[in-house]
Amino acid sequence: MLMNPARLLLAALAIAFTAGGCKKEQVVAVPIVPVDIQINLNLPEYNALQVVGGWAYIIGGSEGLLVYRKSADEFSALDRHCTYQSADQCKVTVDAGGVVARDTACCHSAFLLLDGSVVQGPATFGLKQYHTTFNGQVLRIFN
Repeated sequence: MLMNPARLLLAALAIAFTAGGCKKEQVVAVPIVPVDIQINLNLPEYNALQVVGGWAYIIGGSEGLLVYRKSADEFSALDRHCTYQSADQCKVTVDAGGVVARDTACCHSAFLLLDGSVVQGPATFGLKQYHTTFNGQVLRIFN
């Protein structure tokens, strides 16, 4: 079945408007990197994770991992790769208060260690989270 010229023009305009419509923040996803890490919290390098509220940097993910102890048996594992203009590969660091990770030189955003949610923009997406399991001694971080 052939479309009449008016419908064809309308369809072409609809495609043009949706394809090149308003300019939004360019979203470039944080790279998907296989992660399956096990760390023994009894090792000296992970002493900070022995207490609730403690945190540590771990090698892995796209720009490194940030692990935060939320409770006696619950952890947050976040990729340090800032989600704002992620192609720039900005890396967040924990600030002096120990509750927020931020990058002031590159992506100018801040994120809550508890869950990676944005607390200061321009980022609109939280930090990438990884799954965790804990058996009382070994923490496994994986995707």
